[in-house]
Amino acid sequence: MSGSTRLIFGFHAVLAKLRHDPEAIREIYVDAVRHDARLRDLVASAEFAKVRLLPVEAARLEAMAPGARHQGVLARVSAEQRHVTLDDVLDTLAEPAFLLVLDGIQDPHNLGACLRVADAVGAHAVVAPKDRAVGLTQSVIKVASGAAETVPYITVTNLARTLRQLKERQIWLIGTDDQAPINLYQSTWPTACAWVFGAEGDGMRRLTREICDQRVAIPMLGSVSSLNVSVATGICLYEARRRRLQSLAGE
Repeated sequence: MSGSTRLIFGFHAVLAKLRHDPEAIREIYVDAVRHDARLRDLVASAEFAKVRLLPVEAARLEAMAPGARHQGVLARVSAEQRHVTLDDVLDTLAEPAFLLVLDGIQDPHNLGACLRVADAVGAHAVVAPKDRAVGLTQSVIKVASGAAETVPYITVTNLARTLRQLKERQIWLIGTDDQAPINLYQSTWPTACAWVFGAEGDGMRRLTREICDQRVAIPMLGSVSSLNVSVATGICLYEARRRRLQSLAGE
């Protein structure tokens, strides 16, 4: 791979690139023996965007991205990062929004782990403030183990304003707070939601907390009083994902 291009892999990452920045895609490689509906949809999207598509053997995909969970699809894209806005993501969703909001995470290992969780549960984007947050450093990208490429990481100049805009789109804001009056398993929420987690130690800022539609706590049954933010993210997002699947299946 030349210095001017890079690889992204997996259906979520490649489809997102096709939707938001198709001109940056040099070519897409797909497993030549895979012919399921999901791949057919991706092929149709690539053809519509006039992106070159190459069926190849599975061994070649493995050689291009050793050890990656590529799902039979890789794309070679421009190494230049295109700025993606939250509106870019939300305006192209075909299902209720599922977002992660991080209010001032400072530790790169925590941010990288949160990105991995967001990728694992199928979150549509991670939103964070530009200031007082770690950002996508090389350490974050390494810890994220590929998730920094697959989940849009969107930084905003005014998080409070962005949260209000999400509410205007009928996206329910759920803040996580040790002092919340109700716990995760007692609470209910709409399918379209954004989960809000605060910084290490300090939690959500006051204004962020006040804007949330709902606050929930994770039940703590042992001797420790709190959890690492990435662990808390995993607990809450997987519970949200479980209920989301039930809700969408019932529609």
